[in-house]
Amino acid sequence: MRLALAASAAALLILYPVTARAAADGLLSQGRTATASSTESAAFPASNAVDGNPGTRWSSAFSDPQWLQVDLGGTATVSSVVLEWEAAYAKTFNLKISTNGSSWSDLRTSVAGTGGRQTVAVSGSGRYVRLESLTRATQWGVSLTEFQVYGTGGGTAPTPTIPPGAVRVAEFLADCPFSHRLPDDPIVFPNMPGASHMHSFFGSEVTNANSTVTDLFNANSNCNPSIDKSSYWIPTFYQNNVPVEPTTGIFYYLGEGVSDALIAQTQPLPFGLRIVAGNARATGPGDNTISRWSCLHAGEVGSSHDFVTCPAGTMLESYLDFPHCWDGVNLDSPDHKSHMAYPVNNACPATHPVVVPKLRQVMRYPVSGNPAGFRLASGAGYTMHGDFFNAWPVDEMARRVNDCIRVIVKCGTNGRP
Repeated sequence: MRLALAASAAALLILYPVTARAAADGLLSQGRTATASSTESAAFPASNAVDGNPGTRWSSAFSDPQWLQVDLGGTATVSSVVLEWEAAYAKTFNLKISTNGSSWSDLRTSVAGTGGRQTVAVSGSGRYVRLESLTRATQWGVSLTEFQVYGTGGGTAPTPTIPPGAVRVAEFLADCPFSHRLPDDPIVFPNMPGASHMHSFFGSEVTNANSTVTDLFNANSNCNPSIDKSSYWIPTFYQNNVPVEPTTGIFYYLGEGVSDALIAQTQPLPFGLRIVAGNARATGPGDNTISRWSCLHAGEVGSSHDFVTCPAGTMLESYLDFPHCWDGVNLDSPDHKSHMAYPVNNACPATHPVVVPKLRQVMRYPVSGNPAGFRLASGAGYTMHGDFFNAWPVDEMARRVNDCIRVIVKCGTNGRP
């Protein structure tokens, strides 16, 4: 089932930009409250099936029967249901509707599941629509990337409240201290301990060469907020061959680099997404222009793609921006970069149509003065790079994107203005 996710999602990439036009009536279910009989784990909640993101999914426990339902927010006349099945689909299922969420009427019964994208014409009126999976087609549970209900009516889409005086910057953040050092890289050299140059890890306290997203999700994190189970790592910094760790690692999640209209369409970073930013093999400053060095509390002193000389009493700072246009399909790619892209002219390229929050990595090193003794484990300052392995709980990431990024509000580590 896991291997099939990328294949099934690949088909969705073609459909994703035009999903809302799949039926004559309007899409009523997206962003609504969804509940389910069970979930495979916390990584696959019911809300994933109505988030408009083909890279996330709801997955049930491995038993029959199961159900998934959505609250349309008000009485609606329903005309069709579109199911985007993951490889684990329902062999037979019912579709039901209810005015109160407890007494149900049949829309369709004993429907044969097809897998992939399945559109079922229905006719009925109510507030709640339920999929009842009767029998599974595989040994796994049942899994949907999208559960879409079309029709007319329903409730007004909820709009987050913007508090008076809120700073209009699309941002939330995680403050994650240094955790540990290892010559490991679970993205570039998975299951190969010691194969990498030395890395400094932040966030998850267990990251090593063998780490999976499940390992991260089930382990402790030193981030503020601790609910961020992600792992972040960078090449270790040395001064005169002695490792020096940043005073902290600050990871900003931003809505910028695209138009405000596209910021409003930002999708949550998918659970398990892996990204490498920067160029560890750069041979000069011009090979890594997304990384820059400057001096904290030194005004305009410094700012270069290589190390800079910082006045006494300041600190050396590193800034690195990650790409935030996703192909909508892959959680990784062979070069760990091709599934992501940077915006061009305030828009994401057609090959990478899904806008996600932009991760900005900021490191502050307690060093200053002549940089002659500075180096990274990967080489000169212009080889700075960062790795990100997303293990935010899906619901929490979605909440922060909705409450902070889409409405362009500056939030703290608690994800609130």
